[in-house]
Amino acid sequence: MESCVIAANPKGIQSLSLGLRASATLGSDWVRINNPERVASPGMDPHTAAMPQSLARILVHAVFSTQGRRPFLQKMTFRSEVHCYLGGILKHQGCEPIEIGGIEDHVHILITLSRTGSISEIIKEVKRGSSLWVKEQDATLGPFAWQSGYGAFSIGFSEVEAVRLYIRNQAEHHRRYSFQDEFRRMLACYQVAYDERYVWD
Repeated sequence: MESCVIAANPKGIQSLSLGLRASATLGSDWVRINNPERVASPGMDPHTAAMPQSLARILVHAVFSTQGRRPFLQKMTFRSEVHCYLGGILKHQGCEPIEIGGIEDHVHILITLSRTGSISEIIKEVKRGSSLWVKEQDATLGPFAWQSGYGAFSIGFSEVEAVRLYIRNQAEHHRRYSFQDEFRRMLACYQVAYDERYVWD
């Protein structure tokens, strides 16, 4: 390791560089850099001190289908119960459900994302918990499962009402096109590259 020994300069050397004003005060062995533009709270190392609060509000529109797009959720009353149950799991995960809806073979979820959770872990828990619950409600739903994958898309706050309306009007949308067509359109809208062979299960 090279030392920082520089020839003695009792008056110190002023050094200017782009965006940084510093003085290099030379001792007998080491150079000490004093940077008056670096600001830190008294008694705190700015590189290791924790922030007192971590705040976030990130909106996510997530969508996933039943496995094989089987129409497990045909009964309107039961479908509504499933959506409510999904909302409960999301709240438990620290997310705020804004709108949850869908039709018999898929669900749309609009949430504010948990500050500490990842979208993959949150969706995984939503699918796991709701799948177990659905099977307990009706013996004929033993084969129920959600697809392995999902789509998750960020939205701006100015888009909230439009997305809520879109989710509420799912039955109307799907009189004209399938879930697969809808999902392809969403991927295209968000410019997501995908391989058709691995999207559906």
